[in-house]
Amino acid sequence: MSVLSFEGNRGIMATINKLVAPVVKWVGGKRQIIDQIIRRVPDTYCTYYEPFLGGGAVLFKLQPVKVVASDINAELINLYQVIKNNVEELINDLKRHKNEEEYYYMIRGLDRNKNKYNKLTPVQRASRIIFLNKTCFNGLFRVNKAGEFNTPFGSYKNPNIVNEAVLRAVSVYFNRAEVTLTSRDFEEVLAKARKGDFAYLDPPYDPVSKTAYFTDYNKGGFDSSEQIRLKTVCDKLDRKGVKFLLSNSATAFIKDLYRDYHIEVIQAKRPINSRADKRGAIDEVLVMNY
Repeated sequence: MSVLSFEGNRGIMATINKLVAPVVKWVGGKRQIIDQIIRRVPDTYCTYYEPFLGGGAVLFKLQPVKVVASDINAELINLYQVIKNNVEELINDLKRHKNEEEYYYMIRGLDRNKNKYNKLTPVQRASRIIFLNKTCFNGLFRVNKAGEFNTPFGSYKNPNIVNEAVLRAVSVYFNRAEVTLTSRDFEEVLAKARKGDFAYLDPPYDPVSKTAYFTDYNKGGFDSSEQIRLKTVCDKLDRKGVKFLLSNSATAFIKDLYRDYHIEVIQAKRPINSRADKRGAIDEVLVMNY
């Protein structure tokens, strides 16, 4: 494992550990366009903000020294907190899981009984999320309106349920850097950003069609009014001297909403689709105020 040190004037680790990588597959993950994002990140900044953390591909690629990371999905943030504070317990618990259909549905169904589910420890809940993510169909984290995980079994022969090296590397990074993990609304998280800080914003994307709407990683959803609220927050960041970079789909609505900022159209491959012929490159936008 690489030795981590700090390079505070750039806001990132002086030595990047390549084992620090996403531990779960997440809808809208940025692995496909990570290089295009990274080369547009400012050279220097103080605190790094990411209020729509998801799988954390950008955070783990950059490895900033001072971080405020959040996601509205409380189970996801619990997972990251467990990795930070109890990684060895998590690894041990992951080893008990079985890649079997009957067992999968038993674990998936735990959240149907809230009294039983609430008795699970944070480590057990984190272990459940990783297990389901690695063994469910297409790695698709999806919940119904009751907040219950409802993706079917994936029938994979050898899913990598226990990636010990990555889990330990992420834990080391979380503890060497100054990382604050929260599960709060994006507006509340970004209210504390100050001049010289940088925010990477990766909200649920504006749907490119009526059938393309996917925000079901959290039961709350993210509609056009939320997109407008986020844009208002971006305006506040801009006035305070906080640099931001935002990813979204290249819809007319989004391009018009951010017309006063610098917009670049890029292409990304989106593999999460039930039909293989719908997994090609699509246009996305990167919006910047610098």
